[in-house]
Formats: sequence, C-alpha cells, structure tokens
Amino acid sequence: MSKVILITGASRGFGKIWAKALLEQGHKIVATARNTQDLNDLVESFGSQILPLPLDVTNREQVLDTVAKANEHFGRIDVLINNAGYGLFGAVEETTEAEARQQMEVNFFGLLWVTQAVLPYMRAQQSGHIIQVSSVLGLFTLPTLGLYNASKFAVEGLSETLATEVKAFGIHVTLIEPNGFSTDWAGASAAQTQEIPAYDALKTAFRNGSTPDSYGKPEATVEPVLNLIASPEPPLRLILGKVGYPIVKSVYEQRLASWEENKEISAKAHGH
Repeated sequence: MSKVILITGASRGFGKIWAKALLEQGHKIVATARNTQDLNDLVESFGSQILPLPLDVTNREQVLDTVAKANEHFGRIDVLINNAGYGLFGAVEETTEAEARQQMEVNFFGLLWVTQAVLPYMRAQQSGHIIQVSSVLGLFTLPTLGLYNASKFAVEGLSETLATEVKAFGIHVTLIEPNGFSTDWAGASAAQTQEIPAYDALKTAFRNGSTPDSYGKPEATVEPVLNLIASPEPPLRLILGKVGYPIVKSVYEQRLASWEENKEISAKAHGH
C-alpha cells in the first residue's frame, strides 16, 4: 500500500538512502533539505512521486508552512521520518554556548517542531507513524559527544512521552537507534569544538577504540526501515546495527545493579 512519507534531512546519509528505497517501493515522498539541489537525481528518476521542499528545521514558521504544503500537495501525511540532525564532537568543557544551543536547536527543537506540525493532520486522519531518528547514544553515552548524547537523550524522553499521548488517535511513535554507520555523519556533516589539549589523550583513545567492523553499512538499514513502515504494530524502540544491543544490555544491567545496591538508601530518603 502506497503511503505519503515526509523525510527531513533527505539530501544525504540515511535520509537519502531511505527516500530512494521508499520511492522504488512506490511510496510518495516529501523530501526536505536545506539544499534541495541535492535531491535533483531523485526528481529526475521519480518525477511527481517526490516533492522536494527547502527546510531549515530550526525555523518553526517555515516548518509549519512546509508541512502544510506537503499535506496539501499529496492530501495526507502517513509517516514522518525526523532524520535531520548532526553530531557536535568535543569535550563538554570545550563546548561554547553557541555550539551547545545549535546542537539542541537542530537535533531536539527541530525534531519537536516537525513533530508538532504533523500531529494535527495525523489526528484528523486518526492514523500515522512518527519515526524519530535517535541513536544508541540516546541510551548510553560516549565521551567527546556530550551535547549530541544530551540531544538524543532528550529526543528519547520526548518521544516516549508522545507515544503515550497520541496512541488513542491511532498514531504510532518509533525511536530508531542506529549504532555507528559509515555515513558522513562523523565526517562532512559533523561540527568540532576548539580543542583543550588536556583532552587529547582521551580523544585519541576514543578514536582508536573503534574498528571498521564497529560501523554498519548504511544500505543494510533499508530492509528494517521498510519493514518498520509496513508494520501494523511498530515497536517504540528499534536498534539498528549489531554493535548497539550488547552495549545497551550491559549498560542497563549495570544501572539496575547500582540501583539495587542503593535501594535501601533510596527508600530512607522517602521519610515514611
């Protein structure tokens, strides 16, 4: 069954790979990007099946306007894939106010504005699926990505809450949590803080800690994402890649053990 799917950040990385695969399946795609020229190849191949629209997700007025255009053009919005985002690399201490705010503006507020914009249309339809591209770094943290980790932790809390609020309207919410993939996320798409030499050893150790096998092949995510969109009862969370789950399992086991160890102190703090 053909669906109308709105994808943000569709000009590169996962966004572009998924847009192409969904178009090949016969879905109609609203593809947003800051630079829509990067979508010309898809327009040439798929014509009126794709509607490219320029969008800066941090501009709330533009978001509302763009989503209204998308709905008017195709008559509905069945699926939103909130994919726009980037990584800020650097130690917490190194991060400037502007860098910190911009990371949250794009990864958290941008996602919130687009989510809010599609909800009235999905409520009117009594159906919809909001797919938030989070990260395994919304479930555990890695050093030198503090603001990115924080933005994804925020996306997790927001989206888990949203799922409970919109279930009655027939709207599903899924957080997809990729581990590392060999897209240009850590390259051309990344931002870097100005370095404080005290953190150099940590950064070197972090960089040397990964092997080529740590990074999944972006194209391999296509089938799981197509299945997710086709699923009548999609899960709230879906990890993408084989590296994420073992780490999440171990981190959560450690958390539970620590809470268990301190549960009597916790109970005392209650007072009665």
